[in-house]
Amino acid sequence: MCGICGEIRFDGSAADVAAVDDMTCSMTRRGPDANGVFAKGPVALGHRRLKIIDLSERGSQPMVDPELGLALVFNGCIYNHRELRAELEGKGYRFFSHADSEVILKAFHAWGAHCVDHLLGMFAFAVVETDTGTVTLARDRLGIKPLYLAERPGRLRFASSLQALLRAGEVDTSIDRVALHHYFSFHAVVPAPHTIYNGVRKLPPGTVRTITPDGRSTEFRYWTPSFEPHPDRADWDERRWQHELVDSLRTSVRRRMVADVPVGVLLSGGIDSSLVVALLAEQGQTDLATFSIGFDSVGGESGDEYAYSDIIADTFGTDHHKIHIGTERLLPAVPDAIAAMSEPMVSHDCVAFYLLSEEVSKSIKVVQSGQGADEILGGYSWYPPLRNTPREETTKAYANVFFDRTHAEIGALLDDAYLLSDSDYDPSWEFVRAHNAAPGADTAVDAALRLDTTIMLVDDPVKRVDTMTMAWGLEARVPFLDHEFVELAATCPPDLKLAHGGKGVLKEASRKLLPSAVIDRTKGYFPVPGIRHLEGGVFDLVADTLNSQSARDRGLYRGAALDRLFADPNGYRTPLGGNELWQVALLEMWLQTMESSRR
Repeated sequence: MCGICGEIRFDGSAADVAAVDDMTCSMTRRGPDANGVFAKGPVALGHRRLKIIDLSERGSQPMVDPELGLALVFNGCIYNHRELRAELEGKGYRFFSHADSEVILKAFHAWGAHCVDHLLGMFAFAVVETDTGTVTLARDRLGIKPLYLAERPGRLRFASSLQALLRAGEVDTSIDRVALHHYFSFHAVVPAPHTIYNGVRKLPPGTVRTITPDGRSTEFRYWTPSFEPHPDRADWDERRWQHELVDSLRTSVRRRMVADVPVGVLLSGGIDSSLVVALLAEQGQTDLATFSIGFDSVGGESGDEYAYSDIIADTFGTDHHKIHIGTERLLPAVPDAIAAMSEPMVSHDCVAFYLLSEEVSKSIKVVQSGQGADEILGGYSWYPPLRNTPREETTKAYANVFFDRTHAEIGALLDDAYLLSDSDYDPSWEFVRAHNAAPGADTAVDAALRLDTTIMLVDDPVKRVDTMTMAWGLEARVPFLDHEFVELAATCPPDLKLAHGGKGVLKEASRKLLPSAVIDRTKGYFPVPGIRHLEGGVFDLVADTLNSQSARDRGLYRGAALDRLFADPNGYRTPLGGNELWQVALLEMWLQTMESSRR
C-alpha cells in the first residue's frame, strides 16, 4: 500500500520532476517508509512506500526493469503474487526481488494491458514502456485503490490523492455542477469519472487506459459483474448457497493474510467483521489483534458497540483493543479528517475511521475489514422495498429510498450560479436510469445491488476506508470485495439475500461459526453521535464555516435554505437519516481545506 503519482508530457517538453516530487512529498502519510522518483524524457513517476511485502530495498519503487524496458509505480497488494511469480518463472522470467510490484512488471511484459485479468487483489498502477514512452494506467475491479487524473493541453498528471494534484498546481478548481448535483442527491456519491472539481477526474474501477506519446489514449473496461442467475447454479438450494459463499469468503480471507508483517482486524461487532475473525481463527490464526472504537453518547444515542465486539474477542481469544474517544478528542479530529479526504465524504464515520486508524497504526500496519458485505448481499434497509417493484420502475423506486433530495429540492438549496444550465436535466436520475437499463440484472433488487456494488460502494464506503486508513499509513484489506466472491454473490437469488432482515444467506451460513447474539442483533452502524447530532463545538465549527467570508464569497447556497437548516440543526434529515446541515457544511469545509493545499 502506497501513494503513486506521475506526469506525462505530450508537447515535446521534459516532465516536470519538481512537480512530481511535490506530489510525492504530499503523500508521505500514505507511504511513510520510503520514497522515490523516476524520470525519462516526457515521463516522470513518483512513489511513497509502505513496506508490507519484501521489506528490503529490492522492493523499492519506482521499480525499473532495464532488461524489459519497463518502469512501474504501484499502490495496493497482489494476493496471488507468489503463484503468478511461479507461472512467470516458468515462462523464463528472472526476478530480482520478492515484491508483488515486480510481478506486475513481468506480467505486463508477458500479457500486456490484459495482465490485469491475472491479478487477484487491489491495485492502481502506472507502467511506462521506457523505449516508446507509452504509459498504461490501471485500477482494480472494485475500485479499492484510487487514481485521480488532471489533464491539460500537452500534459496529464495522475496521483493516488486529489490533494497531490493540487499540490503540483495548475488545476482547474471550478465546481463541476454535475458532481455537485450528485453530491446532494446521490447520497454524496460522485461516480467516476467526475469529481467536485472540473479539472480533476478519476479513472473508473476495472478500467485500463493506455496513453501514447502524442497524447492519444484508449480505454477499456475489463471487468463487469453479472447480477443474474448462473445456469451452472440453477439447482443450488439455500444450504448449497450458504456453503459456497462461506467457502469463497474463507478463500478470500486467507488470501488477505499474505504479508511480511502482522495482519489484524477492525472489529465493529457486526456480523461481517466478526465472520472475518471467525474464519481466521478457523484457519489457525492465534493471538489475532482486533480493534474496536467507541465514542461518548450524545443526544441519547449510544456511541459504541463494545458489547458485541467483546463477545467475538472472548469467543475467539483475540488480542483485543478497545479504543474510546472522548468528546475532547472528537472535535479536533474533524478538521484533520476532512483534510485527509480526497473528495468530500459526508458519512459521520469518516472521523471514526480516521481516529481508529491513528490508534491502530501505532501497533500494526495491515488490517482486514468487513466493508462491502451490505452492498453485495443486500444488508441495507433500502433493498426490501424493491422486492416487488416491476423491473421498469426500478429507478423511481430506488430514488425514493436512496436519494437525499429531489431535483427541485437541490434547486431550492443551491444558488443559481451552481445550477445546471438545463433546469430539466437531473444527472443523478439519468445516471441511475442508464445504469439500470443495462442488461445483466433481471430484478429491481439485482439492479440496485449492481448499482451499489459497482458505483456507490466504490465512491462511499470503500473510498472512505482507504482514505482514512492511509492517512495513517495503515493498509486496509476488504475480503468481501474479492472479485471472485463478488461474482459468486451477484448470482445468488435476491430472496436469499433479503431474508431475515437482509444478508439472510450470510447470517444462516454463519450459525456454525458465530454466536447467535451477534448474528441476530439489530443492524448497527459505526456510531459517532457527536456528528450525527450537532451540538457544542461541532455545531460551532459548522456555523463558523458557513458564516465565514470564504463561504459568503463562494456563495454555494441560498440564504433562505441555510436559515431553514440553522433554525433546526438536527431536525432536517435525509431519507437515510443523514443530517442535512452537516452535509451542507462538510462540502464547504472541504473546499476551504483544499484551497490551502494548492501549490
